[in-house]
Amino acid sequence: MQKNTGRTRRKPENDSLNFESIYWADVTYPGSPVENADNDEPYERASGNKPFPFYQEGWRDELRRRFQEVGDGILDFAKDMFGLSAIADAVLASKLEDLSRYYQEDAIRRELRGRLISSLEWHLDNGNRIMVIAHSMGSIIAYDVLRELGRQRPSARVDHFITIGSPLGLPHVMFHHMEEFDAVRTPTVVKRWTNFADRRDIVSLDTHLSDDYAPNVEGVRVVDDLVFNGYMSTRTEKDNPHKSYGYLRTPELSQAVRQFI
Repeated sequence: MQKNTGRTRRKPENDSLNFESIYWADVTYPGSPVENADNDEPYERASGNKPFPFYQEGWRDELRRRFQEVGDGILDFAKDMFGLSAIADAVLASKLEDLSRYYQEDAIRRELRGRLISSLEWHLDNGNRIMVIAHSMGSIIAYDVLRELGRQRPSARVDHFITIGSPLGLPHVMFHHMEEFDAVRTPTVVKRWTNFADRRDIVSLDTHLSDDYAPNVEGVRVVDDLVFNGYMSTRTEKDNPHKSYGYLRTPELSQAVRQFI
């Protein structure tokens, strides 16, 4: 679930597969979507014929993970002791306006969740196996919807929940999860959850969610996997390690999709 693709339901050549992209940008951005010709970061095929490399974790990644474990605790403590929620809201309003409106405006939150809920219900009613791939703020919407689904249809199952470039590790986001759901854990309906993150991606600042989200009642825990998002726009000549296109063509995600199929 992401903001820069249109909502479509189509069948690839294999009739056993259905693909649907949930579009939500029109709710908060009048005039969306932007035509490809006017997009500074359009989808562009990667140059060259070499396969994309798997990411190799090193000692810096382990050091970062351990620092984040400590850092999250400090942030949570400061939030509780010094009332940093207002400060967090101000930061979100200026840097992550979409997320700020999602939490503050009930109508927007209902609309965004409703689009994904209706899609999941359609696939469940038709007996389809489900993989949900959610990018950036879409991963927050998807997480909330899957938690709701666990309450409404406890027997429902989603085979694989994949988050890419996700801000789910932000203390502010987890605070809202705790307020609404009373626990920060894997959704009950999820049979598998993988979180892909590029350590250079500022939105997925906390690249390891397994330290923050407890397993669900069936013991399913989020599995973190670092990847290399090599997207670069030839129009801006700048790297964007948060771009969904780069995440979607990483070999780690391709492997997960292949296993699902």
